[in-house]
Amino acid sequence: MSPFKLLLLLITLSFPGFSQGESLLAVNRDQSIQLTSWLYYIQDDSLTTLEQVSKQSSHRWQRLTPEFNQHLGVKPFWVKFSLYNATQSHIRRYLKLGNPHLDKIDLYHLQTGQPTVHLEMGDSLPFRQRPIINNDFLYRFELTPERVHTFYIRIESKGSANLPISLLSPDHIVKATETQSLYQGFQLGALMAIGLFSLFIALTSRSYSYSYYSGYVLSATLLVASLHGLSFRYLWPNWPVLQAIMVPILIPIALTFVLMFSEKVLQLKYHNLKMLRVCRYGAATGLLLTLITPFLSYSVALKVNIIAVLITTSILMLIALLLSLRGHKLARLYTLAWSGMLIGSFVTAMMYLGVIYLPIMHQTPIMVGLSFEIVFMAAVLAIRYNDERKAKLKIQQEALLQAQRIRQAREEALKAEADTNERLEQMVQERTLELEIALRELNEANQKLTEQNTVDSLTGVKNRAAFEKRLQAEGRLSRRQQTPLAILMIDIDHFKAINDTYGHLAGDQTLKSIAQALKAKLRRPSDLVSRFGGEEFAMILPNTSSDGAQQVAELMRSTVSQLPLAWGEQAIPLTISIGICAEVIVDDQHTQLLVDQADKALYRAKHEGRNRVCVYSPELEE
Repeated sequence: MSPFKLLLLLITLSFPGFSQGESLLAVNRDQSIQLTSWLYYIQDDSLTTLEQVSKQSSHRWQRLTPEFNQHLGVKPFWVKFSLYNATQSHIRRYLKLGNPHLDKIDLYHLQTGQPTVHLEMGDSLPFRQRPIINNDFLYRFELTPERVHTFYIRIESKGSANLPISLLSPDHIVKATETQSLYQGFQLGALMAIGLFSLFIALTSRSYSYSYYSGYVLSATLLVASLHGLSFRYLWPNWPVLQAIMVPILIPIALTFVLMFSEKVLQLKYHNLKMLRVCRYGAATGLLLTLITPFLSYSVALKVNIIAVLITTSILMLIALLLSLRGHKLARLYTLAWSGMLIGSFVTAMMYLGVIYLPIMHQTPIMVGLSFEIVFMAAVLAIRYNDERKAKLKIQQEALLQAQRIRQAREEALKAEADTNERLEQMVQERTLELEIALRELNEANQKLTEQNTVDSLTGVKNRAAFEKRLQAEGRLSRRQQTPLAILMIDIDHFKAINDTYGHLAGDQTLKSIAQALKAKLRRPSDLVSRFGGEEFAMILPNTSSDGAQQVAELMRSTVSQLPLAWGEQAIPLTISIGICAEVIVDDQHTQLLVDQADKALYRAKHEGRNRVCVYSPELEE
């Protein structure tokens, strides 16, 4: 028997009460101990406090075997162990629980003559509540000389209750932390580099393969960081609820991306439509799982995801093998890359389901397989990218040769047609010149015709058709802007007598003189005078009230009465009567009513003696 074991036996025998169901470990100055094989446990839902569990008989405590808490959904249980400082000096130690996914840990530290230390830890609590900021759960304490330290720990976890407990010296905890950080940093750094590189290529080349692959790698990177406890520490330290759902969510997201990526990289659309449909149905199922898993319990969600991982990896492996047998170049490399993932996921799944036991963390096999698979898959993607680049280059070269042949044929055809084109060009220019001349003459004729259609041929002012069209437009403008529109109806007094006395030629001259006098007195471009019919004229004055229209009418009346019109040697006296109506137009029919009312006012002016202006009022209706 070794001296250490002999000393341990003597110490154990010297403390009565440490019998079956209890263990006492002697601790030296520089010693670090893996405590997992020295633990005893008791599992009873009724035991919730330290007082209850400390009163339990030692016969109820059982040695903690590796198979006990390896599967998912283990009920809450207690573990205990005792430590003894065999030296004559104080020893500082760290108690490390190496599973960052334990939901709740109640740690009780008892020593004779000292108050009980109680700590609560777990990923169901905010990260800042941990006694020592670390991915794993650490507790620092002092081992006083020749004194027994007893620890009771209550464990609750909906996921894996794997309990790798170790007792580490300060030097060992530093080395262990550095080694763990180096391993995790290398793994996450490699995954992140591959994911970001694929993302940048996807953005520049707009490749669906690289897009899906970058989504797969980045989601897998976040999943690995969550399994290591890094995501909880750095991304959502104040949101324990995210810690409880992120792993079940990230697994189906990664499965969805890998299925879509496999469809593209294996070119299933061109090789096998049934396999294509299997991948797409699998991707749709992955999206459905992503939506459903947050509403399931953690253990059920993990079991469902583990089964989904096994099914997905098996299906993809089968597809890759079948395509490999058919001579698909990329499928062979894909099979090699996916084999690591298949083995790793199968081992991890069996460990989580409690079928097999290995002295490693549950996620270690799948993480190793995932890293192996991602690296080889990047190589597959690079090879495919290179093949596509070569194919595109070949197509471009063939297209260039074809373009050269086409260009040569075109040059020959152009030379043959050069003379013909010159002759045709000459003829076209001649015909174009003739056509331009004809179009110019036609345009001038159209302008003259248009002018004739809107101008009264005798007086030179606008005709009644132009008046009607302008009246409709100004009426709509008045209604929209709520401005008054004035209509002046003008009639030449005793015009029939002028025709009878001096003749129709004198009458025509009279109409011309009055029309030009009225037109000359208009000051605004928007005002319009037109021949309404016979010896009657009409004027449109937009944005003009009754008072303004009356002033314009008086000016017109005065101007006409002073016209020096003579026929032969006889002067012809001229006067006009004017009827006015000005209102804000309310609808399309109101404009015609305005004309009728102005005509009634004109009738009133002639009835009252002519040579006067009359403004319409409702009394005229009577």
